[in-house]
Amino acid sequence: MPSSRGTPDWVFRVFPLLRWWPRVDRGTVQADALAGVIGAIVVLPQGVAFATLAGMPPQYGLYAAIVPAIVAALFGSSWHLVSGPTNVISIFVFASISSLAIPGSPEYIKLVLTLTFLTGLFQLAMGLARMGALVNFISHTVIVSFTAGAACLIFAAQVKNFFGVDIPRGASFTDTWYHFALAVDAINPYVTAVGIVTLVTAIASRRFFPRFPYMIAAMIAGTACAVLLDIFFGKATTGITTVGAIPGSLPALSGPDLSADALKKILPVAFAVTILALTEAVSIARAIGVKSGQRIDGNQEFIGQGLSNLVGSFFSSYASSGSFNRSGLNYEAGARTPLAAILAAVFLVAILLLVAPLVSYLPLAVMAAILFMVAYSLIDAHYIRAVLRTSRQESVVMVLTFSAALFGDLEFAIYAGVLMSVMVYLTRTSRPQLLDVKPDPAPDSYHFTADSGLPDCPQLKMVRVNGSLFFGAIDHVQGHLEAIDAHDPRQKHVLIVASGINFVDMAGAEMLVQEARRRKRMGGGLYFYRMKDAVRAFLTRGGYLEDIPEEQLFAVKTRPIPAIYRRLDSEICRHCTARIFRECHTALPNGEPRPPTTTAE
Repeated sequence: MPSSRGTPDWVFRVFPLLRWWPRVDRGTVQADALAGVIGAIVVLPQGVAFATLAGMPPQYGLYAAIVPAIVAALFGSSWHLVSGPTNVISIFVFASISSLAIPGSPEYIKLVLTLTFLTGLFQLAMGLARMGALVNFISHTVIVSFTAGAACLIFAAQVKNFFGVDIPRGASFTDTWYHFALAVDAINPYVTAVGIVTLVTAIASRRFFPRFPYMIAAMIAGTACAVLLDIFFGKATTGITTVGAIPGSLPALSGPDLSADALKKILPVAFAVTILALTEAVSIARAIGVKSGQRIDGNQEFIGQGLSNLVGSFFSSYASSGSFNRSGLNYEAGARTPLAAILAAVFLVAILLLVAPLVSYLPLAVMAAILFMVAYSLIDAHYIRAVLRTSRQESVVMVLTFSAALFGDLEFAIYAGVLMSVMVYLTRTSRPQLLDVKPDPAPDSYHFTADSGLPDCPQLKMVRVNGSLFFGAIDHVQGHLEAIDAHDPRQKHVLIVASGINFVDMAGAEMLVQEARRRKRMGGGLYFYRMKDAVRAFLTRGGYLEDIPEEQLFAVKTRPIPAIYRRLDSEICRHCTARIFRECHTALPNGEPRPPTTTAE
């Protein structure tokens, strides 16, 4: 379908920049350039920190913020999303690949690049297959609990660097704290002092100078503290180790390992990273889109993220995704178009060439303290408390996902969380709400209400069904309908207020037919009020309405009670004192005048 300007939509899908490039002018370039400078400054410490978290050499975190960021900006749909290294993806990479190779080693880097390539391939395939809606099935509870588990792993992984103690590489969460407890007497006071200074500076900077990047302030203060301690006490005494030199150069060409052995190792991890990265990117893009008023195309974001990782794997970049911190800052800094993310990557190249030698003075304790701050910010305590207070099912999902992330494999935590979310969803949808309702007492009302205060009619049960009638729900609904006459055999007639039924499948239709036949054999009937047109059309096409006569289907703003009342048992009505219908006060179902109320009644 051509657009309003005569350009076919497929052109915009292939070249999304054509949607926003006409908006670029002198004013937007100035705004985007300012946002780009801020973004480049902020990503410098983040890139180094996240690369360390991922077990990669520091420069790889910066490389992941250059080429992937540019590609994602050119081919994604969001005008403010900034892609690059993220904390959750970084800890996932480390937790998944560190058991396969020594972190930082050439083999480790090769496997990580393979992971990046496969992640990009999966993301691109899902985008081209128009599967962008799939991320909606990953509940926010899963992401929050998984992220909280990852945050605890970050704390555990950086304990040795913060306190300067020796903890075996690859130790589990519980083993890390066990070894730390044994090594308390060996805590290095100089290293710990550097970490504490960094941590206090970061907290104070965020509290009193929120507009200044707290990571930069913390890095400067922590490094200065380390330098002073080395001057006064000597490096041999302090034992403060540093990150080491990083090359001040552009990302080198690289390539993934596509051997059968490498693919076998990485495929399960790549699928989990794909799910996590796409969920993170699309969620962030939509959150900012709500503020900016932009509608986000999930499929296009899949394509943009996929291409960014595919291309990035050939330019020394590890798996990237949308960054909440940098994307939010990009929007708040006044970015107008994706050109801001592109310029941020360009400015980062310039900064990398100028300040790369200074990173060699950065102590590991400083990085540990900054990562403590990153981990703390990952824990959404407010949401966690809300879930624990309000939903038992969501609480179970949250606890299981958190426990799986903390004590098992992170990829298993993703799968377990998604599976539990789907199970909770299916459990909810398989138990549609069935409410006892009565006619609204208001004189001119056509509605049925659950809070009228009227008693039950001894012959006619009225229920509202809120939910779809599909194969997973029919047992619950059928059991409820059968329980009506089991409780009171006189209630042979049932009126279903069907305005809340949005969908009926073949199994649901068969169940309704069986219930209509059963009611007919009992001498009663099954009636429907306000059935949706789509549901009625489906039942008509399938021939299911042959067992449910037209006169038992009542359209909106009609009154089903007078028609049903004529079918009730006059003898039961003669002695009934409920009289909840208007008709009950005038005549019996057979047309006889209603006898006067007796003292016994």
